[in-house]
Amino acid sequence: MVVEIQANYYRVRLNFGLSPEFRGTPQGASLESSRGTDLLCYRRSRLKKIGQQVMVGDWVRVEDPDWAGGRGAIAAIRSRQTVLDRPPVANADQVLLMFALAEPDLDPQQLSRFLVKAESTQLQVCLCLNKKDLVSTRQCEYWRHRLHLWGYAPNLVTIKSAASMEDLHQILKSHITVISGPSGVGKSSLINQLIPQADLRTSAVSGKLGRGRHTTRHVELFELPGGGFLADTPGFNQPDLDLDPAQLGECFPEIRQRLAAQRCQFNDCLHRDEPGCAVGHDWDRYEFYLALLDELMAQQESAHQRRDEENNFKIKVGEAGQIQHEPKLQAKKYRRVSRKSRKQSLHELRYDLPESVDELENIEDFEADWD
Repeated sequence: MVVEIQANYYRVRLNFGLSPEFRGTPQGASLESSRGTDLLCYRRSRLKKIGQQVMVGDWVRVEDPDWAGGRGAIAAIRSRQTVLDRPPVANADQVLLMFALAEPDLDPQQLSRFLVKAESTQLQVCLCLNKKDLVSTRQCEYWRHRLHLWGYAPNLVTIKSAASMEDLHQILKSHITVISGPSGVGKSSLINQLIPQADLRTSAVSGKLGRGRHTTRHVELFELPGGGFLADTPGFNQPDLDLDPAQLGECFPEIRQRLAAQRCQFNDCLHRDEPGCAVGHDWDRYEFYLALLDELMAQQESAHQRRDEENNFKIKVGEAGQIQHEPKLQAKKYRRVSRKSRKQSLHELRYDLPESVDELENIEDFEADWD
């Protein structure tokens, strides 16, 4: 399994166990006992020629291993069970979305946006709220109850307490889990707590901006002592959403739950007061759903306009190699009619002309006048 990518080199973990229990691994492989040798590999030229990219989490075949130097060559890549483009991780089967209850304060809209992004991957979504030691018990219960209405059962933890991490250990065991969330919520600290040998760099929350600083620069898989892998990803505060507006409702558990009980009257219902809509508006995140729907529809309209503009212009390369964009002429509107077509039209037109024209000695003289 590829556990890290740096530049054009891939660190591959070898010698996996032989129990076919883990979904997504090759037949006969398991993540229960996967500790083994690491090789620093490069990608074979034939894979480059066919455009085959290697991702963290890929199962690969390694050839020509140099055991003394710890090197090898990736010759083939097994078919992927799942693929995430951002972060680029293959064969992950769940997303652990991590937020902090304080420092930085939990923002419902930011949390909702991350949840929608996680749901759009179609992987299992787990929610972890860190730093519960910084807030009151009442605040913890408030968020637990509110998120339950959203359709989630959050795990409230504090990195400083090993006892609060026990449930999280069971959730992560024997899975490839992608950890995501804003900067400064404790993702790197969590990995250091679960996997001490990882020794990731951490940073304090910015006092001026009230948010975390980026510490993770690339995607890397860290092996859990009890089995499984964690994929640490760079933190960002505003994930991009690339969804069709009609797919947005599938990313809200509240909508899925209501549609399971009763279907909407129209199959293309966007759940914003359409006739016969089964979703309604009496739920906590309805206003945010509408705002996000408007955003996606605006993105879709903007994309259509860009495509229309691209279709109306052609690229022309000048003598000095400069690229120029010129408007395309409408088809057939500015095309010159051929001489043959004009003569054919005249032959057809002569039958509709007045009798005085028939007195001409020769139709060819008439055609010549028209030319």
